[in-house]
Amino acid sequence: MIKKYFRFQELGTNYRSEITGGMTTFMAMAYIIFVNPAILSGAGMDFSSVMIATCLSAALATIIMGIWARYPIAQAPGLGLNAFFAYSVVLGMGISWEITLGAVFVAGVIFILLTLLKIREAIINVIPPDIQIAIAVGIGLFIASIGLWHAGLITKDPGALITLGPIHHPAAILSIIGIVLLGIMVILRIKGAILWSMIIILILGVAFKIIDYTGIVAAPPSMEPTFLKLDIIGALKTQTGTIILVFLFVDMFDTAGTLVGIGNQAGFMRDGKLPRASRALFSDAVGTTAGALMGTSTVTSYIESATGIGAGARSGFANIVTGLMFVLMIFFIPVARMAGGGVEIAEGKVLYPVTAPALIYVGSIMMRNITKIDWNDIAVAFPCFLVIIGIPLTYSIADGMAFGFITYPIFMLIAGRGREMNWLMFLLGLIFLAYYVFLK
Repeated sequence: MIKKYFRFQELGTNYRSEITGGMTTFMAMAYIIFVNPAILSGAGMDFSSVMIATCLSAALATIIMGIWARYPIAQAPGLGLNAFFAYSVVLGMGISWEITLGAVFVAGVIFILLTLLKIREAIINVIPPDIQIAIAVGIGLFIASIGLWHAGLITKDPGALITLGPIHHPAAILSIIGIVLLGIMVILRIKGAILWSMIIILILGVAFKIIDYTGIVAAPPSMEPTFLKLDIIGALKTQTGTIILVFLFVDMFDTAGTLVGIGNQAGFMRDGKLPRASRALFSDAVGTTAGALMGTSTVTSYIESATGIGAGARSGFANIVTGLMFVLMIFFIPVARMAGGGVEIAEGKVLYPVTAPALIYVGSIMMRNITKIDWNDIAVAFPCFLVIIGIPLTYSIADGMAFGFITYPIFMLIAGRGREMNWLMFLLGLIFLAYYVFLK
């Protein structure tokens, strides 16, 4: 029954591939268990409570995505929006974290309504095929750039902006070993190469004391400091309209871009549309509302899911594995800390040698879609190029998509091909312009 429900035969998958893929996705995004509470605790929230809320909201949304939408695309509180929550709203505007959680909850309810009305699905389905491919390629470069940062191969530079990183540090050397090891295993067609390479690098890191051994099991901390502490009435009374719109806008287009990009990589798209898109979007809407109740910021789809797909995941069963891993980590926080907590090499500088090689590899295989774009059609190719470079350079899927969504309608009109476009693309271009003029 399980194989039939998740269409194993049709997708050419099996339990081994799905379990391996689900575990790989979890390890690639396990860092959020510690990064999210580190950011939100800066707004006065309890670190341990947010950590549990992160695990449970990620598990809930991920499992809903797996069972209801049947896609191996994991979810968790999103980076970027948690920083906006903590630094811009709470610390910058002086709004309490309880009221800000209330704003997140309101945004989640609106997400649910927009999903039920199929407005979010219409946005995904109206994106032109070439722009869809560009989003997938841009996400590939984004994933690879994150991997390079996490590996210590690149770093910030006051003069050149980006330069060669601290490659002589033991953690960076461990990352390089992981890249080579993963490449060898992939070439030799070893099943589960991505997951096995992560496990081996983790063992090597602990053995050579590059990664601190923190134990296996620990009692889960209490959720009481943040659970049901949101202030919905306060959010509706306070001047939070702009804040809610920002949560809505960024998460809506981050999720849309992730679903389109990963959908293209995994072959889920059908005639430019994502089957069961509303179900997929419903999971992050529920995750956002539930996360606000538990005590964490907006939940969104994770591009790290591409690592699990690269490891063989093709169905929602992999998401069940990923979700259960998040639940288990409530009792095995020390293991998650070793795998995803990173290695601090300087104040504010952390490397992630266990997961970085996987991100770089998956980014490389997502580049193969670039050949599907018609580069001879400048009216289409130029907006695609802007999307491809915009996503990694702005460090945002939504901002990178904006480059294409704004320029594509303009160039198509100038080329006299406005009738080839759906009217919704014109509207989306205007919405992006309004967002940057009035909100950004």
